[in-house]
Amino acid sequence: MLKNVDWAEDRDYKTGSEDEPLQFYLDGLTNSIEFHLLLGYFSSSAINLLSVGFATFISKGGKMRMVINHLLSSKDKEAINKVEEGNSNDLKVFDLTDSSILHRYLDEYDIHFFECLTYLISQKRIEIKVIKPKNGKGIAHYKSGVFSDGENNVGYKASCNFTLYGLSENLEELEAFLSWENGRSNKMIKKQLKIIDDYFNEIDEDVDYLPTKDIEVVLKDRFGNKDINELLVQEEQLLRRKQNLMSSNSKIKKTISNIFDKIEIERKTPKFPYSEGPRDYQIEAYNNWVNNDRRGLFAMATGTGKTLTSLNCILEDFKISNLYKFIVLVPTTALAKQWIKEANKKFNYQNTILCCSENSNWKSEVTNLGKNILFGRDVNYAIITTYATFKGVRFQTMLKEYFTDDYDKMTLIADEAHNFGSQGFLKVIPNFINKRIGLSATPERQFDDNGNKLLNDFFSCSDEEYTFEYNMKTAIDNGILCKYYYYPILVNLELDEQENYLKISKELMKYIDFETGRYRESEYVNNLLIKRKNIIHKAKNKLNALISTINKIGKENFKKAFIYVPEGIEFDSSENEFTPPEFENETSKIIDNYLVEIYNHFQTKMAKFTGETNNRDQILNQFKEGQLDALLAMKCLDEGVDVPQTKYAIFCSSTGNPRQYIQRRGRVLRTHKEKEFAIIYDLIVKPAISHTNTDESITKMEKNIFLSELRRLVNFAVLSENKDQSLKDLETLCYDLDIDIYELANNELNNYK
Repeated sequence: MLKNVDWAEDRDYKTGSEDEPLQFYLDGLTNSIEFHLLLGYFSSSAINLLSVGFATFISKGGKMRMVINHLLSSKDKEAINKVEEGNSNDLKVFDLTDSSILHRYLDEYDIHFFECLTYLISQKRIEIKVIKPKNGKGIAHYKSGVFSDGENNVGYKASCNFTLYGLSENLEELEAFLSWENGRSNKMIKKQLKIIDDYFNEIDEDVDYLPTKDIEVVLKDRFGNKDINELLVQEEQLLRRKQNLMSSNSKIKKTISNIFDKIEIERKTPKFPYSEGPRDYQIEAYNNWVNNDRRGLFAMATGTGKTLTSLNCILEDFKISNLYKFIVLVPTTALAKQWIKEANKKFNYQNTILCCSENSNWKSEVTNLGKNILFGRDVNYAIITTYATFKGVRFQTMLKEYFTDDYDKMTLIADEAHNFGSQGFLKVIPNFINKRIGLSATPERQFDDNGNKLLNDFFSCSDEEYTFEYNMKTAIDNGILCKYYYYPILVNLELDEQENYLKISKELMKYIDFETGRYRESEYVNNLLIKRKNIIHKAKNKLNALISTINKIGKENFKKAFIYVPEGIEFDSSENEFTPPEFENETSKIIDNYLVEIYNHFQTKMAKFTGETNNRDQILNQFKEGQLDALLAMKCLDEGVDVPQTKYAIFCSSTGNPRQYIQRRGRVLRTHKEKEFAIIYDLIVKPAISHTNTDESITKMEKNIFLSELRRLVNFAVLSENKDQSLKDLETLCYDLDIDIYELANNELNNYK
């Protein structure tokens, strides 16, 4: 706060004295949230000189207003022009809350500096009004300003321009006015603020208000060595002058040293990654979790920020205890690496350890951390691990050997928390960790009542009400997810496929319990079910329908697309982080065939994205940057992939698994400035049986099978922008099986109320 600063005793600052003008600006910047400048000459070299102070000021949300004359350096004019001409969108996005990063950019008087300056102007963190006196050739030559912390103000009048030359040259002076001291100071400050307000509101009629195109660039051969030569100093001279100045004044050195100490503390302090802070619903999730004794299951639609929401819970608790100790469980290594980025790079959590096959040193890293805990050191840490690694003997042994003293302080975050109910996880459920957060777009486990009860009990919620819920309809209505159009496309089985399908169905009839609708468990029955399912998955006409769909979209428009090709064997990633070879072999055959056929028709730039893909990050970056038009995938785009640019999704893989299809839809519904809405095409294999079939038992069985698929179709349709048309497209299909599509649609919509 400004009132706590040790201002110069006589309120005067002179170059070469103990109280330099530079000292005044550093104290003002690091203790303010607003800085109003009424200037004559301005050069961004002054920002460079004061970079450590400006970084602190901006990282706290500080905003700056400047009234300047029409003479600027060429690079300063270019920076302002980029904003006014709308060319700032391609600039690097700077983290305005991280003073250490921002200081580094502001301290480098090169392209990074001007990128940063342009970005700050475009974000209205630095606002500029350019003026020129009327009826004459003179220039505006003010040298005053006001700092404000929201409660108190400090104003000043100076002899020096706001340039590096002006702030660092001899025989310059500045007089400060503190609002809490006397009436004269208050009057002076109010007067300065009114003058600035009048200029920004363009009320003062004694000046012309100039667009940036009328800014004059100061050239060396035009002005030579006259009084504005501070604008002409070369970059290397600026840096050399700055270094000399910093080392010659003990008070400035001490101030800067203190600021650096604060920056170092801030550099290691967790923070919410976006300046606007958590959304209202994320705050609500935290409050619900706290009110539920810090246990809870968050059912949140894919794309609504489950990771951010849970990490914010850790952050809010950190603000209370100054501690964070948490373990995150994820189903895949790809998702584990994404969590590391979110926790470390965005939230700034330190001591983040990746425990999975991607990090061969994880055992020694956890051991070193554990020894610190055994020695009684209250260290902060974040451990990100796969379910497979977590349930392994080595990790479980280390958890019990080193971390018992932290059990009460530790928080467990289970991403894709439905994995908790799997049989392979029952023996290692960490009941000893009291604080728990479960995350899932679809927490319910299909056909697993025991698993669902275990899940709900562990996270202290009921099957009727989760601790926090944020569904897809709400997310779309609130603009968190983008709107979409949905187009179901019906695909017929070939004659031989249909005959084979019917043959398997008749054999399966021998093993079904008609009271429960479930099959008797046996390896033989399971193999039959897989064979029948694969007939639907790999229906020959799907590829023809896909080619027809892309042709309808048009080769020129077909960009930023995910294509989910038919898949074979289902695989539980919570049991093992490695994909079985037989699954990969099946994947390669199918996906390669699709890749070749699409390329032969359209010469589209594509890549496949499977469990065998080693350079996934590189492929995703190429896709984001437009070097690839489409990604062909099997399951690997289901969890943890964040490519908001994606506009098209084509589902060639039939699935009644809500978890899978909801995640896939969420991939394409993430908002992005380059897309207004998403488009989803869904290839649906028509049931092999209709109401005209004479075998009623097979017709009934087929109807039950299709009902599972139909839930997905209706779920997609009712939230789409073309709901009426997409439901109408499904109406005939449902009529053949005596199913009322509109009753299903109403029931689905009621689930969102």
